[in-house]
Amino acid sequence: MISVGDIVARKSYGMDIYFRVVEVNKKNNVEIAHLKGIDVRLCADAPLTDLVKINTADYQRYLSRIMDKVREKKDYIRKERNLRYYMRGDQGEQYFKRPGTVLHLDGDPNYLEMCLHTYQELNIPSYGYVVPEKDQPERVEELYYKHLPDIVVLTGHDALLKNKSNLKDLNSYRNSRYFVEAVRILRQKIDRDKDNLVIFAGACQSYFEALLEAGANFASAPERVLIHAYDPVFVAEKIAYSSIYDPLTVREVVINTITGSKGIGGVDTRGKLRLGFPMV
Repeated sequence: MISVGDIVARKSYGMDIYFRVVEVNKKNNVEIAHLKGIDVRLCADAPLTDLVKINTADYQRYLSRIMDKVREKKDYIRKERNLRYYMRGDQGEQYFKRPGTVLHLDGDPNYLEMCLHTYQELNIPSYGYVVPEKDQPERVEELYYKHLPDIVVLTGHDALLKNKSNLKDLNSYRNSRYFVEAVRILRQKIDRDKDNLVIFAGACQSYFEALLEAGANFASAPERVLIHAYDPVFVAEKIAYSSIYDPLTVREVVINTITGSKGIGGVDTRGKLRLGFPMV
């Protein structure tokens, strides 16, 4: 028996991704599970007959592989950040640093907790809220004015709907329309300048072109692939700890992510780090 909370994989996809079962319903006399990815920002539906319950040992091995990737990326980010300061000549000077502040709205409470922990590890000032994707357009303005962040992350879960082949139609995506609407609200009501307010939006397989057109600096997913749960954090880190004097190419930002350019893209953007003097 498969029930809510179980870790499962889909036989029809070669058991490539592990999911958590968040809901089970009956449709046309077929029991259907609603699934959320363990490490990728994908939501999906599958009949219970297509699912295999994952045992504890296999799940722990899966988590271990995930965390190895994350640790490797965090180590890279720290080394690259230190090298950047050294090249700028900031080492040994009496400056204090003010990185950009992040407001992170996430449709998944588990992912938000993981992301907030990582912001803290990387010394990024951040505020996070669990906001279902469909509610992000109505909450984002209020939360922006509450915290006045430099960077806004709008994420959660998304997916290309089954049997939808038109990639240029918002109706082909589970949640892209909500991310697009939230981005538009930020750009139309708050700040049109992409250097003043930096926005990341999207999740797995999101409508990349529509998100950029709405005004996002960075978005997923150019090739409609799955993105890693931590990718939005690693995009935000690069912006938060790059100088306001340094325009960043998209490649410089994307190299920070686990998924890479198939999953994350955007436009050139200035960093948000400010140096202060004197150190007191």
